[in-house]
Amino acid sequence: MLETRPLAEHQPKLGEFGFAGDDHVVPYEVAPLDVRGRTVQLGPMLDAVLSRHDYPEPVARLLAEACVLTVLLGTSLKFEGKFILQTRTDGPVDMLVADFSTPHALRAYARFDADRLQALVASGETSQQKLLGAGVLALTIDQGAHTQRYQGIVQLDGTSLEEAARTYFRQSEQIPTDLRMSVAKLVTPGPGGAREQWRAGGILAQFLPQAPERMRVPDISGGDGDPRDVAHEPADNSWRELLALLGTIEPTELIDPTVGAERLLYRLFHEHGVRVFRSVPVADQCSCSREKIRGILEGFSAEEIKDSTEGGGIHVACEFCSTQYDFDPAEFSASE
Repeated sequence: MLETRPLAEHQPKLGEFGFAGDDHVVPYEVAPLDVRGRTVQLGPMLDAVLSRHDYPEPVARLLAEACVLTVLLGTSLKFEGKFILQTRTDGPVDMLVADFSTPHALRAYARFDADRLQALVASGETSQQKLLGAGVLALTIDQGAHTQRYQGIVQLDGTSLEEAARTYFRQSEQIPTDLRMSVAKLVTPGPGGAREQWRAGGILAQFLPQAPERMRVPDISGGDGDPRDVAHEPADNSWRELLALLGTIEPTELIDPTVGAERLLYRLFHEHGVRVFRSVPVADQCSCSREKIRGILEGFSAEEIKDSTEGGGIHVACEFCSTQYDFDPAEFSASE
């Protein structure tokens, strides 16, 4: 059984079933298992973000996963604000940033050392662990001015983004959570030759029973009475069944446009019944603007304005969307 409540612009005609499609996060609920979650397939929006910078493939794959994780978590915000994912590590890809601004704007950026990356590619060692190295993953919720940010930090030391996300939920939110993510290029033949487009998908599931004791993890004695060696998952049968079901997902199912979010959810949970809620669109939308850049430059001293001037002008490029803003230094003469 699959119930759906599609967005108005995707409202089906009488007798038709509405599918959210690409670049829409689909919330769902499996009541018999006490499970809630979200799933998404990112298509044209993700391809635009990655293609804009022409990232090397290993970097693009990493940033794509960061985008999937960010929209899965960011679209859960019930207030006006931001969800920000950022890594800082000592590997060739030393920084990933993806932020989601409610209700639907995503932007993302990766910084990498081209020489170190090329050396890894030449050696065939392009796992996430090698690309990222050691460092931290910070997940931040920002409700805007006059509010305190909430930030969870997870160590990245030989772990993937997917594994780090599980650790974040276990340590910070203490809600049994599992997720799967996948990234690939879709090759589409055409009259002008084959076209490659980036796609990514993911599904997140959380165990939220009404009885809190069902979420507790069992203590396992370390042999001397020390309970530090504990299982990371609750022993509840519903949670165990969920993990088993998620374990059947093939990576291609998360990105295949012919499968989609609703078909995947039905395949996983049709025996229990799954309810699909109104989807949330995700857009490639940067928050930079000429006015914001001008405001920053107006705070510069005369010396800083002079140092920022090149070729008779001040040129500022947004790292996220690559938009360039050009200013006449004379506009900031008040700084002198």
